[in-house]
Amino acid sequence: MSFQLAASAEMIYLDLPFIERVKRIHDAGFLVEIWNWANKDLEALANSGATFSSMTGYLEGDLITDDGADELIRTARLSLDAAAVIDSPRLNLHGTGLDENGQAIKKSTGVSSADWDKAVDTLSRIAELGEKAGRVFTLENLNTAVDHPGTPFAKAADTIELVRRVGSPFVRLNLDLYHAQIGEGNLVALVRDAFDYIGEIQIADVPGRAEPGSGEVFYPRVARELESLNYQGVVALESFASADSGDALKAFKNAFTV
Repeated sequence: MSFQLAASAEMIYLDLPFIERVKRIHDAGFLVEIWNWANKDLEALANSGATFSSMTGYLEGDLITDDGADELIRTARLSLDAAAVIDSPRLNLHGTGLDENGQAIKKSTGVSSADWDKAVDTLSRIAELGEKAGRVFTLENLNTAVDHPGTPFAKAADTIELVRRVGSPFVRLNLDLYHAQIGEGNLVALVRDAFDYIGEIQIADVPGRAEPGSGEVFYPRVARELESLNYQGVVALESFASADSGDALKAFKNAFTV
């Protein structure tokens, strides 16, 4: 298997303190991912022994308004400082700011050609920050039908096009196959089409957003496709556990062991 496996400490072992979740995931042999770094003890995380794969790359802002873009850039700088503490190589972005419940702060019913141009400009500024810091920002696709209504640039097709237009190795895709299954489907073809722009892949099963085998997606087929493409990046479990968290990690590893 040429790719590495990670798991989000935000969604499993929810009965444990956060630092203990991180240690459990690390002890099970996975890289660790976190979301909002501002409410974490970064020094404790850095001293946990875990290897971090990804974290949130901004605190506020959006891609398409002048004030929002400036705020996104400002908090992206702060995020880079935080990433240096835990040595996270990737910092994650969305089409707009999300609140603590994952809802779009500024909902959109559509984007104009001017919005596209502004988003590319904002992401190009982000790419410059990433290049200076030697870290990669990833743009995640989301679904608007179930989890994130009103989010602009939510579809994988949109994030692929934005990353393509920016044309920088310091802005890549966080290709979330859970969200893509809800919004677009056809995951094997999507992986092929997006492959040149992928910085990371995240997964969960549908419906329910739990581990592989709990829903309708046959992730071993996706794993075989990634292996055939010689994907050498990270696949991360960003899911809840349908029952036991340890069993969820085992199911994830089994699905992506080729």
